[in-house]
Amino acid sequence: MAQIVDDRKSATIERRAKLFRGFADPSRLAILGALCNEPLAVHEIVERTELSQPNVSNHLRCLLDCGLVASDREGRFIRYRISNPRITVLLNDVDALLDVVAKGVEACDNYREA
Repeated sequence: MAQIVDDRKSATIERRAKLFRGFADPSRLAILGALCNEPLAVHEIVERTELSQPNVSNHLRCLLDCGLVASDREGRFIRYRISNPRITVLLNDVDALLDVVAKGVEACDNYREA
């Protein structure tokens, strides 16, 4: 019985880690931030994030595959949007948490970019 509980805990932890890896890239966070206000086409995301079009397209593909964004065709454009309002809430909660712990996060040497 204890093994089943441990396996479930482990599976939950792995799912959480996989979700947070989706949020772990600065480009993906910039794209999600741009989409929090309204659905956007690729060229609009490029303008708002100042990322290259290939970079945006690559990360959108990842975000779509992970279920964090969805897309809708509008004429000749595809508009991308946050797939669930809870994602926007989570990003807002992260910002609120950073208001409290930012000093420690900035001082942390464990997760520096390469």
